[in-house]
Amino acid sequence: MKKVTGIGGIFFKCKNPKKLTEWYQKHLGLETNPYGATFEWYESADSTKKAQTQWTPFPEKTKYFEPSTKDFMINYRVENLEALVAELKKENVTIVDTIETYDYGKFIHILDAEGNKIELWEPAE
Repeated sequence: MKKVTGIGGIFFKCKNPKKLTEWYQKHLGLETNPYGATFEWYESADSTKKAQTQWTPFPEKTKYFEPSTKDFMINYRVENLEALVAELKKENVTIVDTIETYDYGKFIHILDAEGNKIELWEPAE
């Protein structure tokens, strides 16, 4: 079974997300949106399978990364999230919440061996 298929997003804490997003837009040319910036790319040589990687600064005091105490969270793209979660449970991996489904895919959060919160995302077709 394939597990991680790519990076879905990089999320990090900062003092002023709006100001930092503007800095990245001005100085590094990121095309920003209310959530940060979205990088689009193609999954393979098949130019019909567009994919994305999200870059998002969060407020310094966000609780979204809890229970991790780190200032970052990585989102990994995966295939067949339900089967992967079942396997992770058998391997005694800490599952933080339950699978949530949105129009753009399914998500769940886990902790790695050092307590870093990780977001797993199965993109919608």
